[in-house]
Amino acid sequence: MPNEDWTTGVDTTIPNVARIYDYQLGGSHNFEADRMAAKWMNDSSPNVRPSMRENRHFLRRVVHYLVGQGVRQFLDIGSGLPTRGNVHELAPQANIVYVDNDPVVMTHMRALVAYSTDRVRAVQQDVRRPQELLSDPTVRMFLDWENSPVAVLMLGLLHFVHDSDGPADIIGTFRDALPPGSYLAISHGTATGYQSALADQRRLFNRVKTVYARATSPTSLRDQDQVTQFFAGFDLVDPGVVFVPEWRPDGVAEDIPPAQTGLYGGVGKLQQK
Repeated sequence: MPNEDWTTGVDTTIPNVARIYDYQLGGSHNFEADRMAAKWMNDSSPNVRPSMRENRHFLRRVVHYLVGQGVRQFLDIGSGLPTRGNVHELAPQANIVYVDNDPVVMTHMRALVAYSTDRVRAVQQDVRRPQELLSDPTVRMFLDWENSPVAVLMLGLLHFVHDSDGPADIIGTFRDALPPGSYLAISHGTATGYQSALADQRRLFNRVKTVYARATSPTSLRDQDQVTQFFAGFDLVDPGVVFVPEWRPDGVAEDIPPAQTGLYGGVGKLQQK
């Protein structure tokens, strides 16, 4: 149960995306409004919780792949509340900077940093202001932007960035700052898997969207082509942009059809400049 150290100034009556996600993954950093929203989502669609877990499995596979490619620096944007299987646990020899715009998330992340190795940092920044994020002293100085590849992780993030915020331009700002050999990883919400589904399934999916619309971060779902376009300037790693359970599966999966996760995922390597 949350304690008072991180509740000051927080409107606990409005569901929060990071805290809903925390609840779905079995965490304790959430309030009654978050739990009610999460339970309502689960009642509306049995796929919600396994979809979020599939996103976590995707994170694990992506980080293991990138470590295997020699990456030792990660910028995890929209990292959310710390739970099991964080990037620094998956890549203990790497330098990690966690980024989130939620002050509650940052309170917990900074506590995690205080008890972690000296390879972990956390900063409160907003991906919609990429220049400010990249200019943050911790981001700029803790990671080597000249001589060593950086992996930028945007998992479960960009569907909370609306078209009016220019998500492609945001990614372009990060792309232009990356050193050779760097990578971009994205997972992104979509309605594609439900377009041909039965009418009652579509209604359930739309009810889940309604929860996010009433929470702190309404969603902008995109199709496969739109997500693929975010990798402009990157060479997609096989198998490209696919539903997250289909990206280099390792035998650990939830009991859910890939298309009904409602999540596309992909990894791209920066093209040579």
